[in-house]
Amino acid sequence: MSRPRQDPDLVRPYVRTGGRTRPSTDVRLESVVFAATGTRPGLNTDTRRVLALFAPAQGGGLAVAEVASALALPPSTTRILVADLIEHGLMTLAQRQDDDRPPASLLERVLHGLRAHA
Repeated sequence: MSRPRQDPDLVRPYVRTGGRTRPSTDVRLESVVFAATGTRPGLNTDTRRVLALFAPAQGGGLAVAEVASALALPPSTTRILVADLIEHGLMTLAQRQDDDRPPASLLERVLHGLRAHA
């Protein structure tokens, strides 16, 4: 039998999100987000950790999946935290260009190729 984990930062995802299971804004793992400057009083530890990834000197955006990986948080939890920051005006989503999307026929060929090699 294994011993219980002694990780002091072990907090269940539903505690981190206040019991919510879905983000209030359509935030996907592939969504690129940018942090706004400034802060807001009352942010919890997790949202401050998310914002800390966006150092002002570095600039640029990060995919939500990159944020989850960097903070070792579950992707679903990260999506909810990022959605909260968007609602508070501390983060923005990059605008998606629909005409930059590859044609469906190309995606189907890639899918067929992946299945053939699996």
